[in-house]
Amino acid sequence: MKSFKLIVFFQLFSVVSLFAQTISSDWPVLKTYDQEHIQKIKMPVGGIGTGTVSLTGRGSLEDWEIMNRPAKGFNPTLENWGPVKEKGPFFAIFIEDKEGNKQTRLLEGAPDESYYEGALGATSNHHGLPRFNKASFKAAYPFGQVHLSDEKLPVEVVVGAYNPLIPGNIDDSSIPIAILSYKVKNTSHKDINVSLSGTIQNFIGFDGNRGKAIKNINSIREQNGVKGIHYSTNGVDPKSEQWGTMSFVSLSEGETTYRTAWQPKTSRWDKKRLDFWDDFSEDGLLEKRENKESNAPMGSLAVKTTLKAGEEKNFTFLISWHFPNRQTWDKPGFQKLIKATVGNYYTTKYKDSWEVISKTIPRLNELENNTKTFVDALIKSDIAEEIKESALFNLAHLRTQLAFRIKSGHLLGWEGLFDTYGSCFGSCTHVWNYEQTTAFLFGDLAKTMREVEYKYATDDTGLMSFRVYLPLEKGQEWGKAAADGQMGSIMKFYREWQLSGDDAFLKEHWPKVKKTLEFCWIPGGWDADKNGVMEGSQHNTMDVEYFGPNPQMGFWYLGALRASEEMASYLGDKKFAKTCKKLYKQGATWMDENLFNGEYYEQHIQPPMSTDKVAPSLIGATSGKNSIDLTSPDFQLGNGVLVDQLVGQVFSHIVGLGYLGKEENIKKTTESIMKYNYVENMTSHANFHRSYALGNESALLMAAYPNGRPEKPFPYYTEVMTGFEYTAAIGMLQEGLTKDGLLCIRNIRDRYDGKKRSPFDEAEAGHHYARSMVAWAGILAATGFHYSAVEKSMTFTSKPGTYFWSNGYSYGTCEVKNNEVSLTVLSGKLELDYFSLEGERTKKMKGKILNSGETVLIKI
Repeated sequence: MKSFKLIVFFQLFSVVSLFAQTISSDWPVLKTYDQEHIQKIKMPVGGIGTGTVSLTGRGSLEDWEIMNRPAKGFNPTLENWGPVKEKGPFFAIFIEDKEGNKQTRLLEGAPDESYYEGALGATSNHHGLPRFNKASFKAAYPFGQVHLSDEKLPVEVVVGAYNPLIPGNIDDSSIPIAILSYKVKNTSHKDINVSLSGTIQNFIGFDGNRGKAIKNINSIREQNGVKGIHYSTNGVDPKSEQWGTMSFVSLSEGETTYRTAWQPKTSRWDKKRLDFWDDFSEDGLLEKRENKESNAPMGSLAVKTTLKAGEEKNFTFLISWHFPNRQTWDKPGFQKLIKATVGNYYTTKYKDSWEVISKTIPRLNELENNTKTFVDALIKSDIAEEIKESALFNLAHLRTQLAFRIKSGHLLGWEGLFDTYGSCFGSCTHVWNYEQTTAFLFGDLAKTMREVEYKYATDDTGLMSFRVYLPLEKGQEWGKAAADGQMGSIMKFYREWQLSGDDAFLKEHWPKVKKTLEFCWIPGGWDADKNGVMEGSQHNTMDVEYFGPNPQMGFWYLGALRASEEMASYLGDKKFAKTCKKLYKQGATWMDENLFNGEYYEQHIQPPMSTDKVAPSLIGATSGKNSIDLTSPDFQLGNGVLVDQLVGQVFSHIVGLGYLGKEENIKKTTESIMKYNYVENMTSHANFHRSYALGNESALLMAAYPNGRPEKPFPYYTEVMTGFEYTAAIGMLQEGLTKDGLLCIRNIRDRYDGKKRSPFDEAEAGHHYARSMVAWAGILAATGFHYSAVEKSMTFTSKPGTYFWSNGYSYGTCEVKNNEVSLTVLSGKLELDYFSLEGERTKKMKGKILNSGETVLIKI
C-alpha cells in the first residue's frame, strides 16, 4: 500500500453537481472531422481579449497563449535548463476492473505523424505515452468535442472544451477560463473504477518566449466549497507582463487527490514523469510529493469514481488565468514603438484567477445554455453550411491574442499573429476595414474601435494614422494615412451608428469624421481637385501606394461620400451633405465611364512626377518616399482584375447604401472576377510570394491580367488570401451569383480541413488574420438581413426559410413563410417601427418592442 495519500472529498454547491451531470450532453455540432483530418486542429478556448489555450483535434491542450502575447507551439514544461517542448500539460485516465486489470492512457488520440522524426526521435507532446487509437473531432464553435475510443479499453471518452460566447453580452463572452468536460462511458458489462487526472505546471513568469519562472508556488485553496490548485509566484516581477495567477479545479464528485509538486530531480536522468505515471497507474490516486527546489512546480489533481456497466459520467475541470500587465505594441526591430503598460480590461473584473472561478461556477449552466442557444440558432438556420462554418469558425480569431482590450475597455488588434509576437501593429484600418464580425455580434466593442480612430488616431487636419500607437495619448504618432483605411473607417462609423442608433455617439465624433473626409481634398491629397475621383498617392492594404484612379480606392471613397451624406443630412449639415452628394454623383459617373472596360474596373496609372505634388503624410508608409520613382512607379494594379475591387460596394450593400456604380457594371465585374481570377487547381499556378493555397486546391487569385500586366505589379498579385476571397464571394452572393459565391467559400474551408491547416486559423500576414472575419457578412448576404436602429427598421430575404440574425445588441431568428414572418428575439431587446421582406411592401410596426424570449407574427 502507499505510505501516504492526500485525499480530499469535494463538498460542492448543488449547482456544481448539477453542472457536472449535464455539461456537454447535447452540445451542438456543425462539422465533424475524421481521424485523417484532426492533426492540425487547434481550437482557441478563451474569451474576448483574455488570451487563450487551444484544444487540439487529438484532445490535448496546446498553445498556451495566456500571458498577453502569442505563443504558438508553447506546451509549458520547464526544466532547470529551460523549456522542453515535448512534455506539456496533459490529462490521463486510469481504468481498473473488478478482476484487478489496470490500464492507463493519455486522454488523447494518436500524435501527428509529421512529428515522428527528429534528431532525438519524435518531437510531439508526450510522444511515448500510451493513448487511445481512435479519435474524431466535432465542432460548432465555441464548442469542441474529441471522441476517443479504443477496442482494448472498456470506455469511450468525449473530451469537450468551450468558453462562453453570447452575442451582445461582452462580459460573459470575455471570461478568462477554459471549461473542460470529460464524458466517460463504461462500454463493458462490468463495473469499473476510473480516475481522471490533469497536470499543469506553474509556468508563471515565462510566456513561451520571454521571462523566467522564479519561486512559483502551488497551493491547495478552498473557498465556498470549491477546492483546487492555485498557482502564484513569489519571485516574478509584479510589474512584468508574465506576472499573474492561474487556477485549476475539478467540479467532479469522487475521491480527489492532489500533488502540488512532482519529485525533485535526483540524478542526471529525470524520472519525474515515470514516478507520476507509476503512482497514478497503481490505483488512480496521487501521493503527495515535495520539491522545494523547483521554481516552476508541477500541479496535478485526480478524481476517482466507479462506473457501473453502461454508465456514463462527466468529469468537469476549470482552468482560469489572470495576467493584468499587458504592454504596448511589440514589434521586434521596430524601436520607435513606445513601451508602457496599458493593462487588460478583463483583469479589472476579477482580483485574481481564483475569483474568476468563484464568480463563474454559480453561472456555469446559465452560460452554457446561453451559448448553446446562440450556436443552435445559427447552425439550424437555413443558410448554406459553408457560410455558417466560415462565419462561426473565423469568429475564433476574436478570442485569441489577435484582439485585446486595454484597461480603458477599448478594443484593439494586430493584423495577425506570428508565433511569438503580433504581426503588424496598430489596429490597422485598411485590414480591420474588412472585418464584420465584431459589429454584428458585439456592437459596443466595435464602437470602442471607432472611438480609437476618431478620438485618438485622427489629428486636427483630418489625418487618421492608419496604425494607432499606444498608450492612446500617443495614438497619432504614426502620422501616415491610408486611403482605403480612412474611407473605410467612415463607412464603419456609419455602420456602428446605424446598428446602435446612438445619436450621442454620432454627434460626439462627427466633427472628426467630417474632417477625415475633407482630408481627401488637401493640396497633394487623394482628391485634391475635389471631383469625386481619387487620383493622388493612395497608400492601401496592398502595402503600396497606387497612383491614379482605381476601383478599390474609388469605391471606398464613393461609399464614404454616401455615408457622410446620410450622417450630415441627419445632423442638419445641409451644405456638407450637398457637397458629398455632388461629389458622389460625379465620381460614380466618372468611374463607370472611364474605369469600367466592359468587363471590370481597372486602374489608370497617373504618376505625380514629383514629391511636391504629394502630401507628405500620403507617401512612405512602408518605404522611404525617395525609394519610389514618381515618374514611373512600380507596384501598381494597372489593367488587372483585382479580386476585391468591389470591396466598397460590398460594404455599401451591408450597410444599406445601395449601388455605388451602375448595377449592370457591378454585376458584370463580379462575373469577371470569377472568370479570370478563379483557379481550379493551383498546381499549374506560378506564385512568387507567400503561398496559402497549393497543389490541387482551388482559389481566387489576388489579381489576374487577361490583357497583359505591368512589369512589376503590386507584390501580392499572384497570392491567395482568404479575406479577399470572402469579399469577392460575398459580392457574388449579393449580386445573385449564389453558386459561384458558395463554391469560393467552400474552396476556402476545404483548404482549412484539419489535415493540412487548422479550421480555426485562417492566415494571411500571420495566424488568425483579422481580414478573414469578413466571413460573417456571408450570413448577411444569404439572409438579406439589414437593420437600422436609427430608423428602427429590419429587412430580410423573401425566400422561405428560418434565418439567424444579430445586430450587435440583440439576436434571434426569423422564419419566413407565405408572406408571414415569425420574428423571435433570443437575447437582448429589439425596437421596430418598420419590417420588410425584399421585393415586398413594408409593414409598419408602430414602435413594437421585443424583449428576450418574445416572438411576433408579422403579415406582409
